[in-house]
Amino acid sequence: MKIHQYMALGALLFTMSSCGNDWLNLEPSTSMSTDKTIQELSDVKFTLNGVYHVMQNAYAYSGRLVYYGDATGDDMQAVSATKRTGNYYLFNFTKDNSPTTFWSYPYGLIATCNLALDKIDNINTTATDLRDAYKGEALALRGMFLFDLTRFYGYPYKKDNGASLGVPIVTKVLDKEAKPDRNTVAECYKQVISDLTEAARLMNNKEGLSYKKGHISRWAVLTLLSRVYLYHGDDALALAAAEEAIEGAEADSYALWTNELYPLAWADNVSPTKRGEVLFEIINITDDSPGKESLGYLHNGSGYSDIVLTGSFYKLLTADKNDVRNRLISISGKRGYINKYQPQEGENIKDANIFLVRLSETYLNAAEAAVKTGDNGKAVKYLDAIVKRANPAKTVEGTTVTLDQVMTERRKELVGEGHRMFDALRDGGFVHREKVTVSAISKVKHLTMNEKYMNFNWDMYKCVLPIPKAERDANPNIKQNPQYDVE
Repeated sequence: MKIHQYMALGALLFTMSSCGNDWLNLEPSTSMSTDKTIQELSDVKFTLNGVYHVMQNAYAYSGRLVYYGDATGDDMQAVSATKRTGNYYLFNFTKDNSPTTFWSYPYGLIATCNLALDKIDNINTTATDLRDAYKGEALALRGMFLFDLTRFYGYPYKKDNGASLGVPIVTKVLDKEAKPDRNTVAECYKQVISDLTEAARLMNNKEGLSYKKGHISRWAVLTLLSRVYLYHGDDALALAAAEEAIEGAEADSYALWTNELYPLAWADNVSPTKRGEVLFEIINITDDSPGKESLGYLHNGSGYSDIVLTGSFYKLLTADKNDVRNRLISISGKRGYINKYQPQEGENIKDANIFLVRLSETYLNAAEAAVKTGDNGKAVKYLDAIVKRANPAKTVEGTTVTLDQVMTERRKELVGEGHRMFDALRDGGFVHREKVTVSAISKVKHLTMNEKYMNFNWDMYKCVLPIPKAERDANPNIKQNPQYDVE
């Protein structure tokens, strides 16, 4: 399937989708051409709502695009080879059988963002602040999707300063015969940073524009930008972006969950008056959700029981019995599940919202960047907020914070949220799958697998996923990374 076919499919899904989410207020048109569909700001709004709606899909951000980073890491694993996460955990995909959805959904989403961006500057309106906010949203989402594609299909930037192949950069509405080349990882990062930086500038957080339930916020954009800068090695910029996000978010009524609220907050229905630390989430409700393929059901012992904590991570987290994050572990059938995807009141586990960006990550990004820039005062400040929230008896005050401390705390805080494998490899580190047996979860054992995937770094790792064969066959400009030629 060609890349333009994926994009057309994405655009078609968005324009034809209808759903029961009142917050989406989606009014699609299936009979108008693209040129006629987007004429007013309300049309841009509906187009963006379509993006958020498709992000709900289990092949997108309510499932695969999140759990991949956990299933390929060392803190979580598939229950068995036949589970949905099994092939990712076992690295069973080759250049000829890789799934297309990791490619098609982000590119479909990018295509729809491009539809909005192609028209928005030509819309005649006096509501210029609102137009800027919508344009910022579209740019932010496009940047996020390109970043995830680059993480999936390219080597970590620091491996070769981005010289290796990434993915095609698509910033325009393409002709149906278009066959864009793959860009380098460096070029992809340049575009991602450009999109996110411009998005943050445009999303000016003016009255009435700062909070939109289920939409990406300016503070989420800055957090994503700080994340991207860390991957790219721009540590001073990462610190500045994270600090701006923290200061702005907390002035805008967001706040880290307290120790007391932490175990319960995952089921909260956030609102303008109860924002907590959720900067960007996918909204799922009973009559419009991914169903049993969702993260909530996959992570649940009474659901599909698909992905569980490894013995090594369980041992790491439970070493401090008073760490509040232990209360998010559910034990069922001698397996440990992470209970972060909880249903809101009156809903089912299948309908749990997906928290994509939290203020906790912003603090951890700031702490990591501070360590890397040699600012121990700020490293202590931002890491201590996470450490002390987890266990009020603990602190890093009066110490010299190390990078290992920050990354360990990141593992504990962000487990199950799709970060681990990427975090382990982005600075040249290892995924280290230890064979640790713990009595409480004694049924959890690493599956029989190629030993090289028990411990691997960016040299051994096969760029995560190969470009889908159908795409390579259809497009002569799509060149496979050479490491797959021996498969």
